[in-house]
Amino acid sequence: MKPDKAERGSGKPYRVTLKVVADHVGLTAGTVSSVLNNSPAALSVPQHTKDRILEAARKLNYRPDFFARSLRVKRTFTIGVIAQISDTYGSIVISGIEQHLQKHGFFFLAASHRHDEQLLESYSNLLVERGVEGFITVDAPITKPMPLPTIAIAGHRQLKGVTNLVLDEPHGAWLALKHLVDLGHSEIAALEGPAYSSDSRDRWRAVRDVFRDLGIRFQPELKVQLEGDCTVSEAGYAAAKKLLERRRPFTALLAFNDSSAIGAISAINEFGLHVPEDISVVGFDDVPAAAFSIPSLTTVSQPLIEMGEIAARTLLEQIKNPDGDCAEIRVEPNFVVRKSTARPKT
Repeated sequence: MKPDKAERGSGKPYRVTLKVVADHVGLTAGTVSSVLNNSPAALSVPQHTKDRILEAARKLNYRPDFFARSLRVKRTFTIGVIAQISDTYGSIVISGIEQHLQKHGFFFLAASHRHDEQLLESYSNLLVERGVEGFITVDAPITKPMPLPTIAIAGHRQLKGVTNLVLDEPHGAWLALKHLVDLGHSEIAALEGPAYSSDSRDRWRAVRDVFRDLGIRFQPELKVQLEGDCTVSEAGYAAAKKLLERRRPFTALLAFNDSSAIGAISAINEFGLHVPEDISVVGFDDVPAAAFSIPSLTTVSQPLIEMGEIAARTLLEQIKNPDGDCAEIRVEPNFVVRKSTARPKT
């Protein structure tokens, strides 16, 4: 479809309006609007007509007027995302959130909580003032109900109005430790997550329980808790170095996350040992760097993009139906075997 003569001669950029799409398909603007906005009125529109409208909108490169839409329905179509934006884990989750929101005409405003409760509260209040309709948090220190419907990825507190989206930590711990035990390892060390991370307590509890279930005696001197920023390899390097300096032999190491596992491998190499010949190392998360570390990292794989998509889909459903919230959504991990694990030396 081409603009009319007046529009071509005006010198202004031509914009395809809702009326242009309606004229193109020979339907009313109201019908076209209900289909493009997926409103309840669209339920009465035949599927072949919906397909024709959607095809015309794509062909004409129709872009809805966000501000007109917001004023008409008194909504902002915006959510708040509060996460650790700078780390790989958070950025991958946010990409999944973004993918789903874009498909449904929503935007998001992002802020970084830095594991600070006061900062989290300040940002949540600020985002409410900006008109967001709900929140998605990632590994955030939520200790009390949020002011709007909230999906907390890696959230572990039961709070009114908050749906926790969590990994099945016991299953992840089982996959990792069963792999090491099947290889023949019994002297297994562990790097526990830092106190500030919402995953640390549940993940360590799961690891401890699996040790017991597999009949392995856990030795306290073979555990070190990460300190500082666990999303950088330096934390794992420092923790593994402390572990090695104890001179208590072990043949395998289970790390809190991939970053700490990669740092631990550097410390092991520095001590004149080799991975996996002397010590096998298992990570957690399966961030992109895991496949390209040297050696490539065996790890518990979290479906991070899928988790972001699930969080976004669940939040939009709760905004649409406030009475349909649930307390928890559990996601299953996978296990990826690479080159950082092998049978122990006899």
